[in-house]
Amino acid sequence: MGRRKKGDAVHGWVVLDKPLEMTSTQAVSVVRRLFNAQKAGHAGTLDPLATGVLPIALGEATKTVPFAQEAGKTYRFTLRWGQSTSTQDAEGEVIAQSDVRPSTEAVREALKSFTGDIEQIPPQFSAIKIDGERAYDLARAGETVALKARPVRIDALTLLDAPSPDLCVIEMSCGKGAYVRALARDLAAALGAEGHVAALRRVAVGAFDTDAAVTLDALRDLVHRDAALEALRPVETALDDIPALAVTEDEAFQLRQGRPIVLPPRRASELRALRRPRDIGGKDYSKAVLAMGRDRAVAIGEARAGKLSPVRVFQWEQEPR
Repeated sequence: MGRRKKGDAVHGWVVLDKPLEMTSTQAVSVVRRLFNAQKAGHAGTLDPLATGVLPIALGEATKTVPFAQEAGKTYRFTLRWGQSTSTQDAEGEVIAQSDVRPSTEAVREALKSFTGDIEQIPPQFSAIKIDGERAYDLARAGETVALKARPVRIDALTLLDAPSPDLCVIEMSCGKGAYVRALARDLAAALGAEGHVAALRRVAVGAFDTDAAVTLDALRDLVHRDAALEALRPVETALDDIPALAVTEDEAFQLRQGRPIVLPPRRASELRALRRPRDIGGKDYSKAVLAMGRDRAVAIGEARAGKLSPVRVFQWEQEPR
């Protein structure tokens, strides 16, 4: 007889508006305790000095975390001119100063060269591993590591405001792996200035955005009123860009047993037309299809040769509410 899991079988996503100075791991622990959930994880680390959207997966939603991690992200940050810091944010020591204050026209023009597919060197204070060690641990120990430039995609950069000569507010929409602090560093260098990120807020991760986000105080209030499930979004929210296929109860049973189901020729053709390149955690998911039964996720499958073969199966221990 298997060991009984601790906690409740709670399944879904909580879009947390992470507060300042809390780590992503701490946020996950708090949310998991509030829901007394058996399993929890998050989609994309958010720095302690950053606020905003931190999608937290509970229960079966943890199986969709890799898909949310690969989704596009949008950040809004304030760049302070005049000083560069060791961490490229307000936490680090000042390492360089300048009287240069770029004009809004110069900033807008410079942003153009950082849009699209570019090469970016990650910050010294980042979670990238170097010979098994995190770069930020090596940096805190006083070591200087040679981080290699890597390709990132920046979809859009918009100068939103310049409230004073010392400050400008920029919004960045990007793919996985792009660093706001590295962009601020490189933008300042391109403009012959010094600068660092004074404030950072993530406003969207894929289908999750600030409109759906809930603060910890609001979440605690919902728990107090026994209404915490109101904050849960469906497991399949992170799979919004994957073609969906409605399946019967018999087909759902087969998929949950790990067996493929036959696709009608017309539906197989429609699914082929919806294929697009999709890399999730280094694996090809271009043929991915989300099987849905009774308005809930059954499995993520691969559609080919007229069949849908399950790749990830969702096992529900309770009816979704």
